[in-house]
Amino acid sequence: MNNTTAAPTYPFSSAGIVWLKLAVVYLLIGVAMGIAMGASENFTLRPVHAHVNLLGWATLALSGLVYSMFPHVGENRLARIHFWLLNLSLPVMMLALSVLLIGNYRAVIPVLAGAELVAALSVILFAVNIFLNLKKT
Repeated sequence: MNNTTAAPTYPFSSAGIVWLKLAVVYLLIGVAMGIAMGASENFTLRPVHAHVNLLGWATLALSGLVYSMFPHVGENRLARIHFWLLNLSLPVMMLALSVLLIGNYRAVIPVLAGAELVAALSVILFAVNIFLNLKKT
């Protein structure tokens, strides 16, 4: 008799799983930042910490859950554009904000603003995707 069992399968789309795994990466980064700030009693990067947790962990996780529950919404062109815009802009935004907060290097502000606009565009595309493609049956 074989006591091994196969790994469970879930109705999640592959797109949703990628979003959820990336969300967990941001959660780990956010927790590590919080611990480091608390241990050092230096809270200079608290806006970065907040954005990593909100745009990284929460936004990616919620998008992943939505895209998992409604695979047709998560596996279309708008979802792919949403994914790439957010995941390319977020690290740039966090790095630029860190440079600004730590070194007051104001020349980075246009990079920060550009990354913020791209991230905002990705969220708008998410909203458009939901309103266009998520319908009652």
